This record gives sequence, C-alpha cells and structure tokens, in this order.
Amino acid sequence: QGAGQESLRKIITTLAVKNEEIQNFIYSLKQMIQNVEANSTRAQEDLEAEFQSLYTLLDELKEDMVMKIKQERASRTYELQAQLTACSKALESSEELLEAANQALGTANHHDFSQGVCPAPLSPVCPLSPHSVTMAPAFRLSLKAKVSDNMSHLMVDFAQERRLLQALAFLPVPSAPEIDLSESLVADNCVTLAWRMPDQDSKIDHYVLEYRRTNFEGPPRAKEDQPWMVIEGIKGTEYTLTGLKFDMKYMNFRVRACNKAVAGEFSEPVTLETRAFMFRLDASTCHQNLRVEELSVEWDATGGKVQDVKAREKDGKGRTAVVQSPKRMSLGRGGRDRFTAESYTVLGDTLIDGDEHYWEVRYDKDSKAFGVGVAYRSLGKFDQLGKTSASWCLHLNNWLQVSFSAKHNNKAKALDVPVPDCIGVHCNFHEGFLSFYNARTKQLLHTFKAKFSQPVLPAFMVRRG
Repeated sequence: QGAGQESLRKIITTLAVKNEEIQNFIYSLKQMIQNVEANSTRAQEDLEAEFQSLYTLLDELKEDMVMKIKQERASRTYELQAQLTACSKALESSEELLEAANQALGTANHHDFSQGVCPAPLSPVCPLSPHSVTMAPAFRLSLKAKVSDNMSHLMVDFAQERRLLQALAFLPVPSAPEIDLSESLVADNCVTLAWRMPDQDSKIDHYVLEYRRTNFEGPPRAKEDQPWMVIEGIKGTEYTLTGLKFDMKYMNFRVRACNKAVAGEFSEPVTLETRAFMFRLDASTCHQNLRVEELSVEWDATGGKVQDVKAREKDGKGRTAVVQSPKRMSLGRGGRDRFTAESYTVLGDTLIDGDEHYWEVRYDKDSKAFGVGVAYRSLGKFDQLGKTSASWCLHLNNWLQVSFSAKHNNKAKALDVPVPDCIGVHCNFHEGFLSFYNARTKQLLHTFKAKFSQPVLPAFMVRRG
C-alpha cells in the first residue's frame, strides 16, 4: 500500500509539473497571438506608408512631366503663332502691291514703266517701282516653320519601371557574407577585415561585425571566456579595428548583412593570429624608488617601505589575467637582490631566447633621465643599464641639457637625432641585432651588433619621471 501511495504521489507531482508547463505554454501561445496581431498591424502600416510614398512620388513625377509638356506646347504655339502673324501681314502687303502694280500697268506706258520713269500724268513722286516691289515683306519671309510640331521627345515608356513595380515583394533575408582573408591584414595593433557578398543584393543597408579574443587556434569554440564585441552600422565591405591590444594569441571574426527589416546569418567565422610580444614589468625585483604597474613604471621618491612593496607585489599578482607564458617568470631573487643604490632599474618578466621581438616605449616629457633596452637576467643589483657587458640601452639625460646616447659595456655613443616621444625596440636574438627606432616615423636611431650568450629581458631605467 505504501509503495502504491508513493507511486501515486510521483504521478501527481509529475502531472502537476506537466500542468504548470502547459499553463506556461498556453501563456506563451496567447502572448504570441498578441505579438502576431501587433507585428502584422505594424507591418501593414509600414507597407501602406511605403506604397503611399510611392504614390506621392509618382504624382510628383507626373506633375513635373505634365508641366514640361504644357511648357513645350505653349512655347511652340507662341513661335508658330508669331510666324503665322508675320506671314499673314506679308501676304496682305503683297496683295496690296499686286493690286497697285496691276493698276499702274493698265494706265502707263510699258516701256517707260520698265525703265523706272514715271509718266507725266502721275504724281511727282512715283508710288511704285521695281525697287519698292523687291523690298516687299514677302521676299524676306522664311517659309520654313521655326519649330516642329513633333512632340515625340516627350513620349514615355514605363515598361521597365512597370516590371520593377510588378517585382515588388517583401524583403528577403540577406545571404551570409564571405570573409576574404587575402584582403585582411593584422598589423600595427590594427586588424583590417574585408568581405564580400556571394550574390548582388541592392537591399543591404549595413553590416554588423563581431570579434573576440582567444588563445585557441581554429574555429571559434562554443564556450569562450571572452565575449563577442559588436561593431554596428558598417556601410562598406571593409572595416579596420584600431587601437587593439594583442594580449591574446588570436582573434575570432564574423560578419552579417542587414537590410531595413532583418539581419542575415553570420559568415563562417575566421580566426586570425595576433602575434605580439607581451610582457609585464617585474615589481618584485625593481628598485624601491620605482612604482611599478603591469605595463608602466614611475619614479617614487618616497618608495622603499617594505610593506608598500609587498602590497604592490600582491596587487600586481591579483591583476594578472593573461594565461601564463612558459617564458614568463618572476626572477625569484627575493628582496635582497632587488635593484638598489644607483641602479634605478626594472626588468620585464618574459625572456627573449629566440626569434624577433618588437615593443614600443612612451615616456613623460618631464622625465629627467631614463634608459630603454635589454639586459641579461643576471644583471647585478648595483649595475646600471649600459654600464656593464650584460645590458644594452638608449639613455636620455635631461637634467641640464639634453643628452641622448647609446650605451653598452660602459661605452656611450652620442646620437645626433631628435629624441622621439615613442621609441621602438627591435630585438633579433639569433642574428644578434638590437635596433632602436622612432616609432612614429620608423627612423632608425641606433643598432647594436651583439652575440647574446643567454636570454635577455626588456630593461628600463627611470629617474625622476
């Protein structure tokens, strides 16, 4: 009996759940019916508005074209009427001359008249002569109509437009675009993406581009930590994302076309490699007078308190969000090996042991002195950048007068170039080249030729800035 009651209880519970599902579904259906009513009403209103705009446009065009016909009719009628009036007057004048000539011929001597001599019985001024007849208006008239009565240039043929109107239909869903990798480019912290439509579609209003960062090669995964970022309202079939930070290995991209009413399906997503040399500054070994964030270092004359340093180290670790690189490591030398004395130094936390790497450094123009370069991880805690064989750098001294030089192994070479506000550092480890550039103009500032005997780290010296 107990088992039967338990079974009945389960059935009742299941039925209650099912009833709730049915109620929710009924509510959903009622809501959908309301939505159908509202959406169809809105669609009908939009349709009527569109047709009304067509009617208005056709009426305006008709009015303009009828006006052109009326103006042409009035202009030609005026010209022809003026010509008709002139001809009528000339004809009337000619008839009067003919009548006078006939009378003269009937009363005068033919020979004298032909010589232009008035016979004696006539008045002293001869009223008729060959000259006066020759000057009759009839001889000066053009018997060709000034304008044509043909109005065929004002005829119309709307067969093509009629076919277009007959082809009017509801907007189709746009096709999915195709991303053109051959026309896409990743460079200078920018990504330019190009795409094309598989079929010509004049109804497309704009495109929507979505992208996200990832550390996984290949097609985008269903689940990804990074959200899709959206760029809307793109009018062309190419777009450039600028000011990006390549702190992950790849970026996924997809794009879709939209017309006035609906968005189409997304394109097949593509994954582009965003190669970048990413490192942070190692707060655990920097000089105590330097305040270090992940990507910036600032002079701090009040530095040196151990609790502040530990707090900064804890802070720095707490902000770490990038997947740890095998080459990224704390130098692990403890507080006793922190740079000290006159070595106001901080190193990067990622080793360079091959390939080519490039990074850029910006600085405050009020800085009194700084150095930018690379160093072995074995650089001594008292060693200043460029003053030993374990470091190479460009050094700016701005205390009294500007001094810009390249330093290595305690040797300095003055650089006769303007100091750029952004310095590019290019390290070709295997070839043994370390080059510095004006990052804005790409002007080469200096190149060290060295055989690196061990991995190097980005290195920086900051004093009052």
